Amino acid sequence: MGTTTARPGFDEDVRLLLRARPGLRLDAIDTGATPGFTGDKEDGLALRAARNGELADLQRLLYANAVAADAPYRLLLVLQGMDTSGKGGILTHVLGGLNPHGVHTHGFGRPTEEEAARHFLHRVRRQLPRPGVIGGFDRSHYEDVLVPVVHGMLHGDRLEHRYAEIRDFERELALEGTVVVKVFLHLGRDAQRRNLLARLEDPTKRWKYDPSDIDARRRWHDYTAAYEGALRATDADHAPWYVVPTDRKWYARAVVQDLLISALAELPLDWPEPAFDVEEQRRLLSRD
Repeated sequence: MGTTTARPGFDEDVRLLLRARPGLRLDAIDTGATPGFTGDKEDGLALRAARNGELADLQRLLYANAVAADAPYRLLLVLQGMDTSGKGGILTHVLGGLNPHGVHTHGFGRPTEEEAARHFLHRVRRQLPRPGVIGGFDRSHYEDVLVPVVHGMLHGDRLEHRYAEIRDFERELALEGTVVVKVFLHLGRDAQRRNLLARLEDPTKRWKYDPSDIDARRRWHDYTAAYEGALRATDADHAPWYVVPTDRKWYARAVVQDLLISALAELPLDWPEPAFDVEEQRRLLSRD
């Protein structure tokens, strides 16, 4: 009898492999690993290309149910990670091939003066996806925890209060029909150096380089501790955190695509039946 070769792809449920757990230690996770994936970069790129249609079909199903059946479901992908971890690339390569009518993405930078004068969730609520839409956040409400914590402006009871506000906010989203998928793109410090140097070498990407990235690198351990605290405090079954190694960006993109497909496939959706008589409309068209 001949032997069979396993098909490259995910041989385990990445939701179980990569879910943030109590006692999470980011420095214990290999940022260059590809947990659950059998194959190399070429296999990863091929798998993601092959599954684009699967994700697109689920997006259409989600959109159709919102438009034709008033279903409340929508999906929010939250991407967090150090600079050059690939947040924008995931929005481009994973969501970029979907119907733009069913996608809403937004990047959160430093709050404007007007935004800073309001509650920190105000600007986030304004960018939430409506029913039937997949939303993608490049950074998010978590920036209003991470940066203040690293710079010593938020701690103790005030920090715990902010975590509680985030937990309540995400619980509210889930009750309204939002599927929340939160991804921490776990980048290694050496990989970030390579990415930053590559930006400086490429004239088409040099504009993305920010000298303040050097300051952030000097606070690497502080940011790591802040992320660990946020992930531990806000992981929940209705709004899970996944820690995705991202030194190999092809792997991270394939993982996020897989997470979205799994989340959408579990929704109680089917193609909505029309309110009109199909046969009658067919007869009318045949006589037209």
